[in-house]
Amino acid sequence: MARVALVTGGTRGIGAAISKALKAAGRSVVASYHGNDAAATAFHAETAIPVRRFDAGSYAESEAAVKAIAAEFGAVEILVNNAGITRDGTLAKMSREMWDAVIDTNLGSCFNLCKATFEGMRAAKFGRVVNIGSINGQAGQYGQVNYAAAKSGIHGFTKALAQEGARFGITVNAIAPGYVDTEMVRAVPADVLQKIVARIPMGRLGHAEDIARGVAFLTADDADFITGSTLSINGGQHMY
Repeated sequence: MARVALVTGGTRGIGAAISKALKAAGRSVVASYHGNDAAATAFHAETAIPVRRFDAGSYAESEAAVKAIAAEFGAVEILVNNAGITRDGTLAKMSREMWDAVIDTNLGSCFNLCKATFEGMRAAKFGRVVNIGSINGQAGQYGQVNYAAAKSGIHGFTKALAQEGARFGITVNAIAPGYVDTEMVRAVPADVLQKIVARIPMGRLGHAEDIARGVAFLTADDADFITGSTLSINGGQHMY
C-alpha cells in the first residue's frame, strides 16, 4: 500500500506543490488547511487529493485530525510541517497576540503534529518528517522577530528530534526556502521585491516546485541516511 503523507498548509502555494509532488511520487496524500475553504475546494477539484480542515497550531485539533486520518487512510508515515503565517511588525509595534499567533502556528504546529504521529512511526520502524523553515530563520529579517524566531526554532527542533528518531528508522529534516513566487511574496511592493531579487545570485525568485522536489527527495524510502539536515533552497541568497 502507498505510504500515507500529511502535508499541513497543503492546499495553497508551496504546500500545494508539495502535496502534488508527493502524490506524483506514489504517496497517499492528505492536505490540511485552516481557513480558506474556497482554495481548498479548488485544490481538491484539481488534484483529487483529500483535504481536511483543522488548526495545526492547536494541539487538540491536531491530535483529533491525525486520529481521523489514520482511521480513514492509514497511519501517517510521512509528515510535512508546512503550515505557516506572518504577522509582521517591528518589536515596538508587535503585540503579544501577533507573537503568539506566529509561534503557535509556525513552530507549535511542528510539536503538535510530530507528537501525534511519532509514536506510530516508531512502531512501524519507518517515518519521514520534513519541517519547512525559512531563509529568514537562518539570517533574520527586519520586522519579523516572531517569524524569524519560529523558523529558527524549527531548525533546532529538527536536529533534536532527528536524534530521537534515528534508531527507529525515522528521519527528520528541514528545508529552508528562500523567497518563492507565492501569493505572500507577490504581495510585497514591487520596488521592495526588485531589491530582494537583486540579492539572489540565481537572479530570480524560487518556484514552489523547487521546494516540492526537495521534499520528495527527503521523504523517499531510500533517503534513509539523511537526517538532522537543513536543505537550503534559496538560489544562493544565503549560504549557511
